[in-house]
Amino acid sequence: MGINLQKGQRIDLTKGNAGLDTIKVGLGWDPVSQSGGGGGFLSGLFGGGGRSSANIDCDASVLMLQDDKVVAGTDIVYFGKLNSDCGTIQHSGDNLTGDGDGDDEVITVRLSSVPAKYNKLVFVVNIYDAAGRKQHFGMIQNAYIRVYDDKNGNELVRYNLTDNYANLTTLICGEIYRHGAEWKFAAVGNGTSDVKLADVVRRYQ
Repeated sequence: MGINLQKGQRIDLTKGNAGLDTIKVGLGWDPVSQSGGGGGFLSGLFGGGGRSSANIDCDASVLMLQDDKVVAGTDIVYFGKLNSDCGTIQHSGDNLTGDGDGDDEVITVRLSSVPAKYNKLVFVVNIYDAAGRKQHFGMIQNAYIRVYDDKNGNELVRYNLTDNYANLTTLICGEIYRHGAEWKFAAVGNGTSDVKLADVVRRYQ
């Protein structure tokens, strides 16, 4: 089992983990149980497929920062751009089944190959068309971000996002950043009212 962090805590990923190279970052969430039946809020993750207007379309993304800033639009990995231009970050793609156990989205990162110009990777989950659908993260529970070794599946760290995110439409879940020759993870867990990924990106420009 990985180390469980609280909001604001940090941990060194690579120090003490000899040979750690490729990691996977899993992000998960569950719909809040609703009385009256029907599909779960997230049963139509990434577009909904027209199943129900109550479905929540959650999108996981990675912002690749240079000196803590997004310098180019190509430095964003999301469901519409599954691979970074440098080839070191890969998004698992559309997931249409938000219900159930396990990670809903997985992002693979080859830490040793991330170009030196990038000092930080920010992991974000936002609700597509949240304003139009009148949806927010108060409709979601059990949100978490975890990091595990791609080679053996060993979980290194887990952070459960337990704040009250009612009326908020974006979660800045966590950051992986350089510290000298090492990589560290920070448990962020901040919710915002940004309604589009572009709004989140502006925070880092």
